Amino acid sequence: MSFPVIGVVGGGQLARMMAPAAVALGCQITVLAESEDGCARTAIPTAPVGDYRDYAALSAFAQNVDVLTFDHEHVPYEHLVALQELGVNVQPGPEALRYAQDKLVMREGLGSRGLPVPEWAAVATPEELVEFGDRIGWPVILKTPRGGYDGKGVRVIADQQAAHDAADWFGKDFPHLLAEAMVPFSRELSAQVARTPSGTMKCYPVVESTQVDGICDEVIAPAPNIDPKVAEAAQKCAMDVAEALDVTGMLAVELFETPGVGEGFLINELAMRPHNSGHWSIDGSITSQFEQHLRAILDLPLGETTPLGAYVIMKNYLGGKNEDLYAAYPAAMAHAPAAKIHAYGKSVRPGRKIGHVNTIAHTEADLAAARAAAHEAAAIIRDGALEKD
Repeated sequence: MSFPVIGVVGGGQLARMMAPAAVALGCQITVLAESEDGCARTAIPTAPVGDYRDYAALSAFAQNVDVLTFDHEHVPYEHLVALQELGVNVQPGPEALRYAQDKLVMREGLGSRGLPVPEWAAVATPEELVEFGDRIGWPVILKTPRGGYDGKGVRVIADQQAAHDAADWFGKDFPHLLAEAMVPFSRELSAQVARTPSGTMKCYPVVESTQVDGICDEVIAPAPNIDPKVAEAAQKCAMDVAEALDVTGMLAVELFETPGVGEGFLINELAMRPHNSGHWSIDGSITSQFEQHLRAILDLPLGETTPLGAYVIMKNYLGGKNEDLYAAYPAAMAHAPAAKIHAYGKSVRPGRKIGHVNTIAHTEADLAAARAAAHEAAAIIRDGALEKD
């Protein structure tokens, strides 16, 4: 049998959600999990535990796969280069991943290629942060270049005093931090594209993404009332990023919608893997982002990305009052029988991302009802009963 073995570094929910797609394609999937309780380990039989920062563990895992891909972007660049030199098929490659690993590298790489990014600077001291804020106007955003996610590693700096108060962020883990303009945006968008090693690409519809406390809360695909020219330009931007940085697999380009400025958006973040803003596609697209990612890294023809309704809604749920998620399924399913419930196999912890709900609006008129069904099903699972969301 010629079916390949796919190795995924990282044992989180993204690796877990790759498993059904791999099984459907007849491929074997294996995961290098960070810990015994990695949620992917309950869905993937071959899931050894190892530290992705340990080159010996990473190399031993990689020797037994046909293609190596990722649940996250944190594997050290030098490890991936060494694996490539050994002949390991790394997708996406280290030269692409470094732009997703380091926000300063990303801003420099995108800006130097003429792609639309907020005004930014690398700052090493509070004084340099003050100079940046005085030059472009307050408030500004301060970010750690590595390791931040779901609102972590991000700080709003309101004025000169706040810049000096941020001294505790300097001189520790990073020689420079990223300072950037606070963008006056109307909403957040996400443009996803898949790219194969052969260079073929396929876009998904541009979606609207709503964040609460820095964590993705809801996604609507496609973004309601988006200007068709902005949507087309955002898809082209995602393809330009994928081409310029030689990304393979799924790429999510998170955007600020900025009406009247440039082409109507600025690039916020990049993710070179399946992304929360694409979870709607599991139930709402002809080809899910997880199947598409596997197709792309295996250099197979890419699947059709047409949505299965006028709109698809994805609502995340975090850990809340209810610790027995399954016990809430009867009420949630009875309340919203058309909703598709996804749980990540994680223990419940307040604020932890533990699952999502997808619903489909088959006509534009159904959007409000489909959103309500997704939110209410998620609330029942989170709280054990339907309460105010």
